[in-house]
Amino acid sequence: MTGGELSFRFFGGNLFWNDLDRLNAKSYVCGFCNDKVSSAEGYSLRVNEVGFSGNLFQRGIYICPSCSGPTFFDLKEGQIPGILIGHSVKGVPEEIDALYNEARSSYSVGAYTGSVLLSRKMLMNLAVVFGAPEGKNFYEYVDFLVEDGHVPKTSRAWVDHIRTEGNEATHKIELKSNTEAATLLKFIEMLLRINFEYHLQISEDPQND
Repeated sequence: MTGGELSFRFFGGNLFWNDLDRLNAKSYVCGFCNDKVSSAEGYSLRVNEVGFSGNLFQRGIYICPSCSGPTFFDLKEGQIPGILIGHSVKGVPEEIDALYNEARSSYSVGAYTGSVLLSRKMLMNLAVVFGAPEGKNFYEYVDFLVEDGHVPKTSRAWVDHIRTEGNEATHKIELKSNTEAATLLKFIEMLLRINFEYHLQISEDPQND
């Protein structure tokens, strides 16, 4: 790799960023790898406007030193892609994991209503995975998760909150906020850890053989 080039490992390391600018160092959480990084390489944002007095020292595309993913910071300090909320969870069935990551990705680009709806669908799919019959409505699936012991009884208020948010996102015009979407995703992550990752850790513990 020569000077002025940075490999893009996000695509397997076969691509390169050419003629990188030297930028003012910036710390941020990368929306691709979710690492907290500091970067001073990328492509600066320049404005061809007479009389523009804004600060461009940390505006433009920054290249992540961890995964080489490009992150754009606009004039209002908006970040694209945004921070990927939550964490990956081990042992989750493929379809559920795909929904979880899609909900996280929706949040990262500001699609909060979509993230809420995906969280709602995820609970329905989880109920079916745990043995609930198909073709039930959302309320019945929520009741199944609680009554079958997959959701701690002390967390019933959380599930009712998810049910309310999902129902409102489906039947009302109002959009959902980032706070509402984040609350649902944090609960979903906790639920996945309890029912999948912790069980996986126990089964892999040699002391349990």
